[in-house]
Amino acid sequence: MLNRRNFLAASGVTLALGACANGVNSSGGAMIDARVDVARDYLFQQYPGTRDLADRSAGVLFMPLITEAGLGIGGAYGRGALRINGATVDYYSAAKATVGFQIGAQQYAHALFFMTPASLAEFRSSSGWVAGADLRYAVPEQGGSIGKDTTEINPVIALVYGQSGLIAGATVAGTKYTRIIP
Repeated sequence: MLNRRNFLAASGVTLALGACANGVNSSGGAMIDARVDVARDYLFQQYPGTRDLADRSAGVLFMPLITEAGLGIGGAYGRGALRINGATVDYYSAAKATVGFQIGAQQYAHALFFMTPASLAEFRSSSGWVAGADLRYAVPEQGGSIGKDTTEINPVIALVYGQSGLIAGATVAGTKYTRIIP
């Protein structure tokens, strides 16, 4: 069981690591857009089938850099942009808190593909959308594509990619997305 001092120390470490190179205090929308462009291009180059997925989606939320750290108690944070027809329409932050057996830190990118106009409208109209049961993870093989059955059944598809660090298994479940003004 963690006492208050350990909790505060773990929280401080998590916040400090979360602020590293993830857009906190960046020069606003231009910096986020530049990072989103790089992350999107990397995704499309590594997994060419995702370009078609993006073309068929109602919108895509690109989170180019999520920093996650934990020591018993952990968290993750990052900022990104929602794009509809290739144009940025809103900026979002993503935050997640975790409790359990964990130690380490990692960084990764992820993209949420909103496959229906209704799922996109629900995301945009919420005051803070939490990734949950309506989310489907897709893991394409190197250079592979996402199956047609995946995109027809699921309103939101998540792809986690570009992981580096020492915590195994990045997910977006339980992550809260909030619209921000950079």
